[in-house]
Amino acid sequence: MDIRSNVLRQLKNRREGFSLEQPFYIDEDYFQLDMEMIYYRDWLFMGHDCELPKPGAYFTVQIGRYPVVIVRGRDNVIRAFHNSCRHRGSRVCTKEHGSSVRLVCPYHQWTYDLDGKLAFARHMGDDFDKTGFNLKPVHCESVAGYIFICLADTAPDFQTVRDKIEPYMAPHRIGETKVAFQSTIIEKGNWKLVWENNRECYHCAANHPELCRTYPEAPSVTGTDGGADDPEIAGHWARCEAAGLPSKFQISPDGQFRTARMPLIEDAESYTMSGKPAVKRRIADDISISHIGTMLLFHYPTTWNHLLGDHAISFRVLPLSANETAVTTKWLVHKDAVEGVDYNLEELTHVWTETNDQDRRIVEENAFGIHSPAYEPGPYSSLHEGGVMQFLEWYSNFMVNRLQGDQAKISAVA
Repeated sequence: MDIRSNVLRQLKNRREGFSLEQPFYIDEDYFQLDMEMIYYRDWLFMGHDCELPKPGAYFTVQIGRYPVVIVRGRDNVIRAFHNSCRHRGSRVCTKEHGSSVRLVCPYHQWTYDLDGKLAFARHMGDDFDKTGFNLKPVHCESVAGYIFICLADTAPDFQTVRDKIEPYMAPHRIGETKVAFQSTIIEKGNWKLVWENNRECYHCAANHPELCRTYPEAPSVTGTDGGADDPEIAGHWARCEAAGLPSKFQISPDGQFRTARMPLIEDAESYTMSGKPAVKRRIADDISISHIGTMLLFHYPTTWNHLLGDHAISFRVLPLSANETAVTTKWLVHKDAVEGVDYNLEELTHVWTETNDQDRRIVEENAFGIHSPAYEPGPYSSLHEGGVMQFLEWYSNFMVNRLQGDQAKISAVA
């Protein structure tokens, strides 16, 4: 039986409420199928508009086999291209971040305008038609300061995502922030284990002492029941929405993304050891009240986020292999906030730097144990791990639909 048929059979017959069978977490062929069905075909969070502050600014990223460059054009439009020269395929941009008037391939100096058009190719002869050798475009969308791309020739409709998440994110004005700090850690575990660990706080009390000073362990915060029956959460939503901040729990029909504004513990305003704001300057003038908690955005398969009153934190998940995943964290503050005056970098980053490292160890121990021949799928806690079950339901349904030839609404590359 071929790998696609085997995966389809296993997912259709999987035991609900239990973890997946071993190959889904450790097998390289299963991993490559994940990449082909999900990461190479769906919308992926890559970074922020503020990382491209002026025309010519770019950053690069590697997604499986695909190198990509994302650049701001002279018209201020952010575009994405396959980072592969149309001459002999060399990477055009080799730095993680940079700025250039044009994009010049270092191999033979083929030169591209910021809109991807080939501008110059030396010694190619008088009859060479450069119009047929522009950089190949990648679907690219910017929403409320967040950049998403899709590698597929045709992409799923993005408007539904935009319509749902933009009102929740817009008050934070992420496009007017700057990255105060970023880090990338390599977790030696499958990308699904990274997500499963993120989608529950069943483990938090025993593993995250810093985070638990401010972030509630309540299943309603990390789960999918919304929390409307919790008087504290319902009251928090009412107070924030009265101040113009969309807050109520919402989840897309297919379960791929959700937003909700959740309260922090007691009087906490930010992810600090004291619970006090890490940044003196608010992230946006549109936020007129204090104690707004954290606006949680999850979008499978690449990002979870915390948007607070004083700063925001984005997380990006990129698989490297069946057993390695890169998790990039960025702390964003108001563009005019001054380090050492408005915020102390160690205080700003301490809680999530510690939490990320703790999660890395958790994921790696989980992966280590799953490699055992004795491993078999185990049951999730229906009380505390509803978010994990929802993630696996999304994953299973998504893969089954794709493997069966899902005819989702699509749009062509412009």
